[in-house]
Amino acid sequence: MGRTEDLQHKRNKYVPKGISNGNLNIAHHASGATVTDLNQRQWIDFGGAIGTLNVGHSHPKITEAITKQVEKFLHPGFNVIMYEGYINLAEKLSELTPGHFDKQAILLNSGAEAVENAVKVSRRYTKRQAVVTFTRGYHGRTNLTMGMTSKVKPYKLGFGPFAPEIYQAPFPYIYHKPSYLSEDDYVIQIIEEFKDFFVATVAPETVACLVMEPVQGEGGFIIPPKRFVQFVHSFCKEHGIVFVADEIQTGFGRTGKLFAMEHFGVVPDLMTVSKSLAAGLPLSAVVGKKDILDIANPGELGGTFAGNPVACAAALAVLDVIEKENLLEKSEILGQNIETKLLSLSKQHEFMGDIRRLGAMVAVEIVNNRTDKLPDKQKTAAITKYANENGLLLLSAGLKGNVIRFLAPLVITDDELAKGLSILEKAFE
Repeated sequence: MGRTEDLQHKRNKYVPKGISNGNLNIAHHASGATVTDLNQRQWIDFGGAIGTLNVGHSHPKITEAITKQVEKFLHPGFNVIMYEGYINLAEKLSELTPGHFDKQAILLNSGAEAVENAVKVSRRYTKRQAVVTFTRGYHGRTNLTMGMTSKVKPYKLGFGPFAPEIYQAPFPYIYHKPSYLSEDDYVIQIIEEFKDFFVATVAPETVACLVMEPVQGEGGFIIPPKRFVQFVHSFCKEHGIVFVADEIQTGFGRTGKLFAMEHFGVVPDLMTVSKSLAAGLPLSAVVGKKDILDIANPGELGGTFAGNPVACAAALAVLDVIEKENLLEKSEILGQNIETKLLSLSKQHEFMGDIRRLGAMVAVEIVNNRTDKLPDKQKTAAITKYANENGLLLLSAGLKGNVIRFLAPLVITDDELAKGLSILEKAFE
């Protein structure tokens, strides 16, 4: 038995099957957008650890920053004794996020933890309890965030009961609008449904916060019309509801801007960030209005490992790399290149439905045909399986599992991209 097979056997024996694996090979080392396994086979990475590696694998500036910090200390615990990294990162995030008002930042470990804390402070600030999210939204796997998440299988089935007072509002899906409605009329209809939701389902004066992904990630990279996002934001403002942008998958250059909400001309009250913030180390944050975040008393927020100094050092280096290497510009170019290839492939394949993107956040919907637009989950699984067996790390998404999403590192080289797209072309064939 080779080493790979031995580790696969041990994985099956010691790791629960509930932890999924898209690719069953064993990573040995990685750089940029290429992962090399134990058998020295190379894999082009179009998954980026589910959107965590916008600056790529093992970026030299990140590994240097991490190494320097490791030599000083690993974790004295910010609640026990303060350190520079936490404070400097809180300052930097407060400066970089949208909004000309006093801001603060809480640092945590995971995206779900950030969402929980955004809800926690919103409830304290508003003295209300209800939380509104959206159909197809995804916010995490903890009990509260499972309740906020839309997809039942595989995220929620059998894991309840969930936290109460969570409600899911309608969210537009342009590709699947009724054919008899124009795009404008459809958006007006969804806005009316959104208003009705606050009559039929939950009263606005009981809602602490509304949490919205500017582009739905797990939901299938669904990009809402600007008009809808702006209406939701103004509705929240009118009713004293804290507007929380969940930028965990969309943040740090993925959509061609530092944060996706910048595309919609909306400034959130609070923003949750994680994933690409620390280039693969566990770190998240809630950033936003000081008067909301400063409402809690000492000891009411935080956590043992929250704002780990090694992760903070990585994050500060990430923000530096994004700026110095023009990754926002590269993001848009990368997105255009993937979109161009998909449009060219769609001339040959009737099963390629909607191709959509914001910056480098690109997706293609796999359907039975372009007239019926019925989701084809089996074909999607076959495409990702072929890719993952032939040198390309590729992920699917969508409520019905029929969307192929692209989360390649923004630093991907032309050569890596060409190799990856060539494998993708074969997978479609």
